[in-house]
Amino acid sequence: MPTRKRKIKKKKISLSPWTALAVAGGLLLGIFLLVHRWGGNDSERGAKVPAGVWRYGIDISHNNPKPIVWDSLYVMTDQRRKTVRNPYAARDIKPVSFVIIKATEGASFTDSDFKANWREAGRSGLRRGAYHFFRSSKDGEVQAKNFISTVGDMRIKDLPPVLDIETIHLGCSKELLNQRALQWLKAVEDHYGKKPMVYASSSFIKDHLSKEITDNYPIWVAHYGKERPGRDNWVWWQFTDKAVVKGVPGLVDLSVMKVD
Repeated sequence: MPTRKRKIKKKKISLSPWTALAVAGGLLLGIFLLVHRWGGNDSERGAKVPAGVWRYGIDISHNNPKPIVWDSLYVMTDQRRKTVRNPYAARDIKPVSFVIIKATEGASFTDSDFKANWREAGRSGLRRGAYHFFRSSKDGEVQAKNFISTVGDMRIKDLPPVLDIETIHLGCSKELLNQRALQWLKAVEDHYGKKPMVYASSSFIKDHLSKEITDNYPIWVAHYGKERPGRDNWVWWQFTDKAVVKGVPGLVDLSVMKVD
């Protein structure tokens, strides 16, 4: 006689709402960690972040490797506050809040990646700003025209223009340096209706910049490898040029601003 096959009843598995949420959260975290493996070796570590509660910003130019993942930029730090690329090694994960992009240099140089970087930063929703690398050997108003013609219109929410002052050419006096820098600052402020920011190292500020500049314009100070930025009146502090930031291949400049 043929044997009868027994029907096996399938048991329904029901999850409580809290269990279901936990499972869904775990899956989303797993997807995040798998998807966000870009921008270099996951074992890479970078500079240590100073103690404090910060918002983070990066500055970039054509010198930075590509591609940059504009809509997913994160500063991740381990238990020693070292910047890391691997999310599994991270104790803290914070989004990049702002990006400053090189636009121009001197009287005629235009950064080859500016237009693309400016466009993509705008699309990502990041607060963006543009900077000009100052040459003390060139007239300040001529340099301002180079910057304005390259950057074009700015949105209301765009960050103030930045004048990057790092060098003084041979034979240039401190007075001439400041005169030409002020020419740029005033011309750009008149055009955009925004007071520009001045970027310089703490030592360059001390040795070369006049009080007419440091007392009247916001300061973005560069000071590396320290727990403090070397001066008191600053808006942003670039504390390293060797940070690891998720979404940016290689090492990158990293700055902080205080959280109010």
